[in-house]
Amino acid sequence: MAPPGLLQTSLIWVAYGVAVALCLLVAIITTFTWQMPRERSIFVSTVVIVSLTSLLATVFLLPVDIALVSSTTSATLGAKKDWATPERVDDILWTLNVVYYSLYSFDALLCLLVIPFAYFWYEEYDEVEEEEGTRSFGSRFLGAMKYAIFFILLVVILFLVGFFVPAAGQDHGNHLDLDYFKRLLAANNGEKALTFALGLLMTLGTLLYISYTGAGLALLPVSFIKSAPSISAPQLSQTTATALERNRERQRQLEMRNAGRPEGMPQKDQREMDALLREERTLVRRERLAAEARGEGHGWVFRTWTKVQAVCRPLKLLGGIFLLLLAIVVWVSMLITGIDKAANSVCKSHCGYILGHINVFQPINWIFVQSAKAFPVDYVLMALLVLFFFSSSITGIATVGIRFLWVRVFQIKKGRTAPQALLIATVMLALIILAINYAMAMMVAPQYAIYGTQTFCANPPRHPGEQPDCREHLDMVRPCSEVFSNPAAKDVCTPTVMSTFINRVTLNWPFFGAVDFWAQFAFLCVFLVVFVTSLFRTPRLNLSELDEEAEDDEEEGLLASTGRRFNANWQDITGRAAKRQTATDGSYGTNGAGSSRA
Repeated sequence: MAPPGLLQTSLIWVAYGVAVALCLLVAIITTFTWQMPRERSIFVSTVVIVSLTSLLATVFLLPVDIALVSSTTSATLGAKKDWATPERVDDILWTLNVVYYSLYSFDALLCLLVIPFAYFWYEEYDEVEEEEGTRSFGSRFLGAMKYAIFFILLVVILFLVGFFVPAAGQDHGNHLDLDYFKRLLAANNGEKALTFALGLLMTLGTLLYISYTGAGLALLPVSFIKSAPSISAPQLSQTTATALERNRERQRQLEMRNAGRPEGMPQKDQREMDALLREERTLVRRERLAAEARGEGHGWVFRTWTKVQAVCRPLKLLGGIFLLLLAIVVWVSMLITGIDKAANSVCKSHCGYILGHINVFQPINWIFVQSAKAFPVDYVLMALLVLFFFSSSITGIATVGIRFLWVRVFQIKKGRTAPQALLIATVMLALIILAINYAMAMMVAPQYAIYGTQTFCANPPRHPGEQPDCREHLDMVRPCSEVFSNPAAKDVCTPTVMSTFINRVTLNWPFFGAVDFWAQFAFLCVFLVVFVTSLFRTPRLNLSELDEEAEDDEEEGLLASTGRRFNANWQDITGRAAKRQTATDGSYGTNGAGSSRA
């Protein structure tokens, strides 16, 4: 028979393993969906897939951390469970530390060595040299490694700085009387160097988190709401066919009017004919792509999938509204926590604005505490919330693109993303994950992310050395907090490993804690600006841009104005164009392609 508690902890790890397997599937689909088909590289694709899987595994480790430390305590009685001896708890924390260090070390190895090497390996590729055989594998390898070594030197310098520079938190250690804070002070130079490196990378990730996650948190729900096309494939096909017929009729008129002229067409008619020929090529391409969007030339599986996507668009709309409400609740919760910490932190900037206990009603934290009554709802919600932040980061990177200041270096777009852009985006996501972990533990759900559902009994024990008993005094059960000096709290409350990492950074290096904390307000401002802008901005149909994309890779998205969305959705389901649309509406026929005729 399995020891008590082993079954629950094993189920948590099994669920985590299943989640990681699903992460691998998601990483494969994401990589092949976003990358440019003509420039695929097996090595680059493999590196991106492995990196995304590792990053997602790191993201989902926080809910596992919370679930494991919470499983050691009875939330109703505020006492450790019988099986949760100090040795068993230490084993759980040791396992978590091993997994955390392994994942973060692997992420660092990927981002600081493997991904840079893959980037320069791809850059060193020359098709002509490969065909002629003038460049060997070894020379290409050395050329890529030459640039990758630069990143290794940066890592070494980073750790040397953290190893020799004294931790600022040591100066404030004498003023912190609580054992919780004293345990967080770095004990040796190796641990101090690791803490410094983690703090610096977290701060760099926070800068990316402000721009990309802040914008993506507002844009992701909006993208779901506006997922229905403003013009359906049948309607686009019909209007394109009408415009194409009108175009060819005009060509015939010009040819008949100038038939028999020995000197040929006049310059005016020749310019118009050239414009008509360019427009005809565009319309023919658009007609073919509209037919492909309707499933013509494909099997029944593709056509069925097209119908299913059209039917599910209303569900995406409802999902977008739900995500929008969730984003607003998260924004309000972070604002409340930020104000509460700025006003009531026990040590202000000296320890990264650690908050002893929540003084104002905080919606997200309250939801997690209440959902904990139905195991394992709170852990599932935490996993989904972390995934929401990660998905928002991807949306932000895809929308904003990879930029240097205001100059766009790479564009992130489905089916049009260069291998170099995928690699750089992966490194950016790795840094953003550190900032997401900080935000979840310190701002979104601070009490829950640090102690989970753990509570302790404030009823004094009957005899010294005994565990307090609150079976008849449930009103004396208190939620765990960093500032409690009660001996019972010390024995019962076990902080999550992630919160310990973060608090060790902010306490030993207060500068990082202060920057990361005040950066959350910048994140809230970015979200607010993007949300208001996307809320009132009218969507525009840009067929000229779509035609350019179709010319590049023979793919075209069907976008539209909000007034035609639901009508277009119904037309995609039925496969028929609306009869009330006539050819007099030239906004889809020659707009953007035949404007040169004017």
